[in-house]
Amino acid sequence: VQLQASGGGLVQAGGALRLSCAASGRIYSSHVMGWFRQDPGKERDFVAAIRWGRGSTYYGDSVKGRFTISRDSAENTVYLQMNSLKPEDTAVYYCARANGLAYAAAEYVSWGLGTQVTVSS
Repeated sequence: VQLQASGGGLVQAGGALRLSCAASGRIYSSHVMGWFRQDPGKERDFVAAIRWGRGSTYYGDSVKGRFTISRDSAENTVYLQMNSLKPEDTAVYYCARANGLAYAAAEYVSWGLGTQVTVSS
């Protein structure tokens, strides 16, 4: 599976962005699609994940209540709606695929190129 993330940009604090991740290739119901983010020199942090089949969602503590992950099975695309953005949300955002529910980046087997999100204060 190849993944292509898009939708990043520059936004003011309090604003919103929607990231998209288009997947080429088959995504099975047992797979999990996730979003991670990374600042330069830091580890890649878990943001959100969704079970492709059930649609169950999982979030990192710092984004709960502000971000929403969703998927469109027909379009083979996963989304990350980001509301009430804060300067600390600034990072490169990556989408990825895992074979099962996972919160650690090391357990994800396919990665897309990142998309930069910058939130100005």
